Amino acid sequence: MPYLFDTDAISELLRLRPAPSYLRWIQTVPREDQFTSAITIGELYQGAFQSSARDRHLEKFENRILPAVTVLPFDVTVAKVFGRIRADLEQAGIPLADADLQIAATALAHDLELVSGNLRHFQGIEALMIDSVLSDAKK
Repeated sequence: MPYLFDTDAISELLRLRPAPSYLRWIQTVPREDQFTSAITIGELYQGAFQSSARDRHLEKFENRILPAVTVLPFDVTVAKVFGRIRADLEQAGIPLADADLQIAATALAHDLELVSGNLRHFQGIEALMIDSVLSDAKK
């Protein structure tokens, strides 16, 4: 099963002590099944630039994480899925931050299972497959 990693799923790997069961699980996922979105990359860069240890975070991110995942763009196909989901959620009165919605749209457009520790953020999105491995590892 190919996976799209949300921002917190990648950030967990950059922690000094990542959740051991999550680390064990991710080591079983083949490299060709590991994806993230350009939106997630932007959020990770933002975090690195805001950090007091900016250079260390940028180095870890660019040398350890970027080579390990395929980054999917926010293109017209994903934008169409984003528009459909956003319209559906607004009609249902369900608020969702644009970045989370863009990440979910990327997963749906590419038929990927989303890995996130923020399950509540995504539960209102129909057809989105969500893996709870990270949230389970943090319990």
